[in-house]
Amino acid sequence: MKVVQAITTLISKYLPVWIVLLSFIAYFFSNVFIPIRSWTGAGLGMIFLLMGMSLSAEKLFSVIRNPKHALLGVLLKWTIMVTVTIGIAYLFFKENAEIATGVILAGTVPSGTSANIYTFIAGGEAALSITMATMDTFISPVLTPTLVQVFAGKLIPIAFWPLFINIIYIVFIPLLTGVLLQWKWAKRIEVVKPYTAVLSQLALFIVVLSVISNAQPSLQDNLSVLPKIFLAVFFQVTIPMVTGYVIAKLMKVPEENARAILFHTGICNTALAATLAMEHVSSLAAVPAVANMVVNLTIGAIVANLF
Repeated sequence: MKVVQAITTLISKYLPVWIVLLSFIAYFFSNVFIPIRSWTGAGLGMIFLLMGMSLSAEKLFSVIRNPKHALLGVLLKWTIMVTVTIGIAYLFFKENAEIATGVILAGTVPSGTSANIYTFIAGGEAALSITMATMDTFISPVLTPTLVQVFAGKLIPIAFWPLFINIIYIVFIPLLTGVLLQWKWAKRIEVVKPYTAVLSQLALFIVVLSVISNAQPSLQDNLSVLPKIFLAVFFQVTIPMVTGYVIAKLMKVPEENARAILFHTGICNTALAATLAMEHVSSLAAVPAVANMVVNLTIGAIVANLF
């Protein structure tokens, strides 16, 4: 058990370092990871399954009984993040429809699993973070394809139903399965719970390796535009983070809840966005999501450590 805790601490504490390191490895040795390129959906599904299994019923019920902060966080995420994302996509990449679509997709998916991890590290309310992520996940099958079709559809044709069904398979079903497993076999799941964090992070590593090795040709072909993409996604992450936190504090939200809202508002599940982009748009459209993944993990870690 102590060994597992040590490994978990090592992975969590240096998560951005691992992400950047694995990103470089996947980029420069992409052919090595050909066998796992199709594992992205499975890796994401595993993360959502583990999220469902790790939900604390007692803390969740306390949040559900007083849901105003959870509702505020979800509202801020789907208004601030979407507004900033649309503005950045049209301001930076109006002449490049595929990249603009990728930026929009990266800002209209549910919050990222790392938002829960960073909330915990920052001393925020983890139960609130998980509750908001769960609410996000349940509404995203409708909101994500709708928003992408409305805003990105003007740039490039987007089919609603294939995107909707894909999110149902990758996000909704695994999360619901995890919740049901915990409800039906609570005592058995308690044995697994201590390992859910490290298993989620290992699944995230698989996702990073598969996503970046898949996107490597597009990344290589568009090296000249990567600085602009990284600048754009830097604003895409930081503006919602700061705005969400400031609004939460102005509305007298307790500090630990405001920190949870900060990460929820600024960090999206960009690994999911990259997967959806590659399957429904193009590999080029996945590039902003890959860049966002590296940026939001790094900034999230810095902010969490500052707190």
